Amino acid sequence: MSIERVNPPELSPPAGFSHAVVARGSRVVFLAGQTALDAEGKVAGATLPEQFEKALANLLDALAAAGGTPADLARVTVYATDVAAYRTHAPELGRRWRELAGRDYPAMAVVQVVRLWDEEALVELDGFAVLP
Repeated sequence: MSIERVNPPELSPPAGFSHAVVARGSRVVFLAGQTALDAEGKVAGATLPEQFEKALANLLDALAAAGGTPADLARVTVYATDVAAYRTHAPELGRRWRELAGRDYPAMAVVQVVRLWDEEALVELDGFAVLP
């Protein structure tokens, strides 16, 4: 299994994502959208950074349960209820990402949505990974 991150020099330098990811492996894991729900089904954290960290931890827990690691992530989509707030908190969100998932960034997108399933949720992450 291998994941190659491709960042062509003719594109703007990526910060916290890769422009393209080439994945070769034998298993693809599709990860459902994860918000900041705790084990009791309640949204944990009042701020965007707190909820982002919990949602990412939930995504990584699901990935680990399927036998993967953060380095196996090929694609992650972030759904935010306020992209302006996401941009404001981007440095802290990036720090929290690096603490939990490292610096092997998947291809990523951030999309603003009107609301998420859980009304208190500010952010949701989904994605897929390629495992050996």
